[in-house]
Amino acid sequence: MTTVAGPAGKALTYAEAGVDIHAAEQIVDLIKSSMRRTHGPRVFSDHGGFAGMFRLDFNEKLFKQNYRDPVLVACADGVGTKIRLAVRMGVYDTVGIDCVAMNVNDLIVQGAEPLFFLDYLGLHYNDPKHTAAIVEGVARGCEIAGCALLGGETAEMPDIYAKGDFDLAGFAVGVVPLRRAVDPMRVEAGDLIIGLAASGVHSNGYTLVNRIIDDRGLDLAARYDELGDATLGEILLTPTRIYARSIVSLLRHYKVKRIVSGMAHITGGGLAGNLARVLPKDVDAVVDTGAWDVPPVFEFLRQRGGVDEQEMRRVFNMGIGYVLIVRPTFAESVIRQLQRLGEDPVQIGRIVKGSGQVKTA
Repeated sequence: MTTVAGPAGKALTYAEAGVDIHAAEQIVDLIKSSMRRTHGPRVFSDHGGFAGMFRLDFNEKLFKQNYRDPVLVACADGVGTKIRLAVRMGVYDTVGIDCVAMNVNDLIVQGAEPLFFLDYLGLHYNDPKHTAAIVEGVARGCEIAGCALLGGETAEMPDIYAKGDFDLAGFAVGVVPLRRAVDPMRVEAGDLIIGLAASGVHSNGYTLVNRIIDDRGLDLAARYDELGDATLGEILLTPTRIYARSIVSLLRHYKVKRIVSGMAHITGGGLAGNLARVLPKDVDAVVDTGAWDVPPVFEFLRQRGGVDEQEMRRVFNMGIGYVLIVRPTFAESVIRQLQRLGEDPVQIGRIVKGSGQVKTA
């Protein structure tokens, strides 16, 4: 029979085990204002509650918003190993924007309007200053996307995360009226492909980026001639572009006609891998890879890492972060609308009869 000895020595505390409850309470106070900046009249929950509350329909005249046959759309994503770069540089706010972007950019592919966002932060030690900076970045991302930061969770787990490490994930919920939901099965031969510029590497491929930095001894604080005035670290930490306001505004502009037949967020797998996800089996996408200027950071990574061109295109967005497939008669109108919304759209290809493949011209 096994016996267990009674306690010996002084009593242990949660703080001595590695979790600082006082620091967690400080965080709540530090992030209140950041969260409230993202709240509109449809949010009516107190900060610090057990769950956030959001009104889907809203009848008050000034902010009236009601949906016919509403469909809720939800997704979850994280920032990945771009976080390692943020830790190495001691920059904590930009990855919060990345976290929002990776979620809402997926959400709008379905034609949905982002409503609210939740974040999950797991870390070794809850440093109030660093944690507040991360959440401030999340709040800034929500402001850009036009959604509410409704709540989240910060979990201090020294048994799971090494000193200085953390992970950040997010969860977004949006809504689209059923008749306005984007159905990629509507994509047909003759449609044109419009690309929207990426802000840089975004948040995919950083395991390869980190390997190139380590193996080639690259200096994150250095300015390389190929990259201009910014440091390598600044360029690689540039937040993922958020396309939500532009896409939502574009879709609202065309109240009757459904001129957008498909969309894709260009993440892991590159342009070909993600565009293929929205193609019916009876068409191909033909992409002109010379239609846009590839940002210098990609050629820098290719040369310094000795990475094959095809591998680069499989891993990275190569300068196109979002794609719309539109009816040809409306392509010029869509491009003009996107330009008015601050985008720099470019026609990068077309849809032809085929078998669900993505090809290059």
